[in-house]
Amino acid sequence: MADVERTALKEWAVLVDAMARGDIIAMVRKGGIREQRAGFDVRHDRFLLYPTFFHENTNHLAERFHPTLAASHTRRPPAGFSRITHFAEVLAVWNITDPSLLPSVAHEHGLAPEAVESRFHYRGKPNVRLVAVRTLALADPVEIPEAPRYAGCVSWLELDMDIAVQGARPVVAEAEVQQRLARLHVMLGNAERESP
Repeated sequence: MADVERTALKEWAVLVDAMARGDIIAMVRKGGIREQRAGFDVRHDRFLLYPTFFHENTNHLAERFHPTLAASHTRRPPAGFSRITHFAEVLAVWNITDPSLLPSVAHEHGLAPEAVESRFHYRGKPNVRLVAVRTLALADPVEIPEAPRYAGCVSWLELDMDIAVQGARPVVAEAEVQQRLARLHVMLGNAERESP
């Protein structure tokens, strides 16, 4: 039986590229406008990474990734399509409620400090989720049509088609992933820990 996935998480294309290079192994999430009541929850143990250019903002991107922004845009697929190249397996999730912990994890995600702080205080609920993942490159990237329901400020998507994930290769060696994950555990030891 083929190993397939159709659940996807929307993320800025430039940050998907950073995960694909192994530059980062985590994402800071709060939730989109359409998720305002419940906020962001990690609903799945694994998911496709759905690159988006929606709400992409240079000022919200960590400065070290500014030089990569143009390259991400040059790889944009034709209008009306999205290109799925990677998927992620959840390693750990923290609900961070202490803002003093945020600078200690900045090296493992791609947002600027101001963007993290803004998300932390969004809608008067002081918290963000830090989601640590193992990123895997699909054996065969897939271009899919963009359905209207994929648009807008929402985190999770159920795609209209299955994407084959068998043969996907981790972009970072397992030993290194575990070392980086262990450092996050040390830094966030006083934060509320969630299971994926």
